Amino acid sequence: MLALGGGGGAARAAPGPATRPLVLGHRGASALRPEHTLASYAKAIADGADFIEPDLVATKDGALLIRHENNIAETTDVRAHPEFAGRRAQKTIDGDRQLGWFTEDFTLAELKTLRAIERLPRVRPQNAALDGQFDLVTWPEMIDFAAAESLARGRSIGLVPELKHSTYFASVGLPLEDRFLASLAQHDYTRRCPLIVQSFEVGNLRYLRPWLARPDARLMQLVTGTPAGLQPGDVAAAGGRLTYAGMMTPAGLAEMATYAHIVAPDMRSIIPLGPNGRLGKPARLVADAHRAGLAVMPWTFRPENQFLAADFRNGGDPASRSPAGSVAEIRACLATGIDGFFTDDPALGRAAVDGRMSPANR
Repeated sequence: MLALGGGGGAARAAPGPATRPLVLGHRGASALRPEHTLASYAKAIADGADFIEPDLVATKDGALLIRHENNIAETTDVRAHPEFAGRRAQKTIDGDRQLGWFTEDFTLAELKTLRAIERLPRVRPQNAALDGQFDLVTWPEMIDFAAAESLARGRSIGLVPELKHSTYFASVGLPLEDRFLASLAQHDYTRRCPLIVQSFEVGNLRYLRPWLARPDARLMQLVTGTPAGLQPGDVAAAGGRLTYAGMMTPAGLAEMATYAHIVAPDMRSIIPLGPNGRLGKPARLVADAHRAGLAVMPWTFRPENQFLAADFRNGGDPASRSPAGSVAEIRACLATGIDGFFTDDPALGRAAVDGRMSPANR
């Protein structure tokens, strides 16, 4: 276990007892409320998340909006707005050809006329029943909300924002990094709260490193083991050869530690699945990352059967929740020595870490 202490270099081993792993609320409590809404963040905080996660994209007029992708076709009711039918477009985002509606084609005022909808309605029908009830949230609005919740609850609530598609947004004249840094300076809460900034790209984290020098601000490099050969968007755009798989080798992790403090792999890169869909033998990634001085915080634990290893499912319905199974799967990963993790259901993450399960989740 690594402590996230020290401001000058990568995370270093704690001299004392192991620190408690961090529970990171993935898009809030997105298993229980529509993702990236204040309702989702409120539920995550109430359920004990140490950090809550906003994904940041840009609007046409340069505001930072919280959505998982700049394509809002699946997470808003934009399809129901005939006045925006002509904004439907086809674009290539980080090599992926997409058809939809994109935040950079809307002003913030226009986006504020939309409402959030559930991204996975067949898996989470209880969330879909809340479609249309919640506003789209800006980054400054979320900062104020987290500050208010911190005051009300008497504890720090960490923020773990992700900068989405930095290279793409720069290519359309809406670079994210300086806007993001300016937003941190404008809010008292972001000048003092625990902060982890994450990205699947490399160049933006390197750019941010000199500006995030305070002890409780950290940089997180997101990586994934699949598909094979996948590259960070900025590396691919520049014609580079670096792959995520290469970044997860001992040499790649050592290089990562020169600019980042945390590596965040997909959870199957920690413990791969065998051919029967059950957990296999843990990989060396946690040990290798710790040796390089990096903390390890994988993504994303979800409580529905279809997302769980076969060991932990509670029946044949892919959409059914298996709370006890999710806790058991998280604990299997905790046993490898990870330092934190993203979960769609922070109450279950809290139970996995603290050893207590609320009656509602049993």
